[in-house]
Amino acid sequence: MPYVLLALAILFEVTATLSLRASEGLSKLGPSVVVVLGYLVSFALMAKALTSLNVGPVYAIWSALGTVGAFIGGVLLFDEPVRPLTIAGAVIVVVGVVVMNLGGGVSHG
Repeated sequence: MPYVLLALAILFEVTATLSLRASEGLSKLGPSVVVVLGYLVSFALMAKALTSLNVGPVYAIWSALGTVGAFIGGVLLFDEPVRPLTIAGAVIVVVGVVVMNLGGGVSHG
C-alpha cells in the first residue's frame, strides 16, 4: 500500500508541475487551483507513505520520477524540445535513484 500512495503522490506532483506551466505565472485560475491542490495532495500522500518507508529513497523516487514525468509531460503537452543532453540527464537521475535504493532499501523498521 505505501508504494501505491507513493505512485499517486508522484502523479499528483507531476500534474501540479505541469499545471504550474499552464497557469502562466499563476495568472489563470483553473490551472492555479490544480497547482495548489495537486501539491497538497501529493505531499499528504507522500507523508502517509513515509509512515512505513525510509525518507531518503522515497524522496529520491518521488523527485526523480516527478522530474522525468514533468519532462515527458512538457514534451507532449507544451512541445518542449528533446535534446540528447536532456535525455542523458533524465537517465542519470533514474540511475541515481536505482543506486540509492540498492544501497539502502525503502522499508524501515
